[in-house]
Parts: sequence; structure tokens; C-alpha cells
Amino acid sequence: MQEDSLNKLFIKTYPKNDDINDILIKASSLNDFYSTNIFSIFSMSKRLLNLNIDYRLKNGDESLVNDIASIEINGRKRNFYSFATKYCSHHNPNKFLIYDSYVEKMLVYFNKKDRFLNFKKIDLKDYTKFKKVLIEFKKFYNIDEYNLKDIDKYLWLLGKEYFPKRY
Repeated sequence: MQEDSLNKLFIKTYPKNDDINDILIKASSLNDFYSTNIFSIFSMSKRLLNLNIDYRLKNGDESLVNDIASIEINGRKRNFYSFATKYCSHHNPNKFLIYDSYVEKMLVYFNKKDRFLNFKKIDLKDYTKFKKVLIEFKKFYNIDEYNLKDIDKYLWLLGKEYFPKRY
């Protein structure tokens, strides 16, 4: 239901990013549902508005993720990479994948086990490299019947099972 609610919010109710009120509602919901820990949601919402992102979202501009993620709040540089991937993905799920710590852990695990690609964990924090790693993962394991979004979800579910958070 959470995903359905976000899809309704991002795709049907507020598909554009030209009104700060619409952006605030979407960013706040995403931040709450995914616990992305953005403590100044208004600052992030202003950033999204000022970046004028709709054209880039529609066209799957991979550089947009890193542009959204990098923000200065109260004179301090912050990087909300996971939030940025989620925000973009909820607008255009066929072009943008979601980075999450579970996905990261599973990609690192499978790479350590089978060496499907030469990459470092830090590479996954660069969106273009992250997407390339998922493409190579798909090729290496010969799972062409699944799209990248399916593989992303699979890795997230598997990571959640194998690396549960302890509270």
C-alpha cells in the first residue's frame, strides 16, 4: 500500500515539480515512508523546485540524481543520495532505479562471491556507476527476462532478509 500511495502521489496527483507545495507533500511523504533522514525537508523541496527537474526526469537524465543529492543546509554540505534516487524513481520508475543500503550490501556480496564486475562500494554512490553495476549484474547472471527495476526490487528484498536492521 505504501508504494501504491507514493505512485498515486507522484504520478497521478502531483506529477510536476513546479509548485513548492506539491514538492513538499511528495518529499515529506517519501522522507517519512523510507526514513531517509532529511531533517530540513523545506530546504530539499526548494532545491527540487530550483533545479527545474521535470524535463530531466522525463528523459531519464542520470546526472539529475547526483544534482538533487548534493545540497548545502545551514552552511554544511550534505548528500541525500538515497532520497534522490527514490524521488526520481517515483516520478519515472522505468528510467531510475532506487539505491538503498540493502541493494548496496547485496551487490557487494554477489561481487565478492562471483566477481561479476570490478567496482568498489563507493562506486555505488555515483548514480551512473550504480546503474552500470546493475546492468552488469543482470548480464553476468543471465537474467534477461527481468528488467532492472525487478532486479533492484529483488536485491532489496533479499538484502532485507539477509541483512536485517537491528534496533
